[in-house]
Amino acid sequence: MASTGGGWAQLRQQARSLETQTENLFHTYSQYAAITNIPTKPSEEEQKTEAQLQDVLEKREALVNQLSRLLDSESAHSSSAVKQNNLARHREILHDHRRELSRLKSNIQDARNKANLLSNVRSDINAYRAANPEQAEADYMLDERSRLDNSHNVADSVLSQAYAVNENFRLQRESLASIQRRIVGAASQVPGINSLIGRIGAKKRRDGIILGAFIAFCVLVLFFFS
Repeated sequence: MASTGGGWAQLRQQARSLETQTENLFHTYSQYAAITNIPTKPSEEEQKTEAQLQDVLEKREALVNQLSRLLDSESAHSSSAVKQNNLARHREILHDHRRELSRLKSNIQDARNKANLLSNVRSDINAYRAANPEQAEADYMLDERSRLDNSHNVADSVLSQAYAVNENFRLQRESLASIQRRIVGAASQVPGINSLIGRIGAKKRRDGIILGAFIAFCVLVLFFFS
């Protein structure tokens, strides 16, 4: 019984170690799926990482089978629910990792197919232009015309926005002028407002004269005593 328990613990330790190794390999392999300009053919590093993943998954499958046989060999009393849960968990993680590998392989293959398709299209276009230089020149002129039209459209849009802003400013100026006329008209209709405004203006002028005289006096004092 002790040897059975020791074998179970050893196999579980190996399974956990391989699960950690699988996660690390997934981190490397997923980077190939995230490449923007994926090469048309897989690199040696990509092939090596994929092969390592396949090998680790096969080793884990063998370990899970060993754990299952070891658990079946134990009596019903010695086979604990904890061991059954551990075995079920290892199987679940293995299934998830196999599914993740399949998903990543599919994504990489789809990206590579698109890259190959674009490469073939570019090659066909270049070959056609090489065989038909006149048509290539016409296509070039059409592309240039399209770019010029786009530039003109952008310029027209900017000018339209500028005219709209200028018109908005003009309307605001007219509104402010109208408000000012209304205020002046309303003020002129109030009895005594013009005389009050005149007195305020005269007081400001008088205060300005007094302040100017005082400043001049201070300057003269400083001039004579310096």
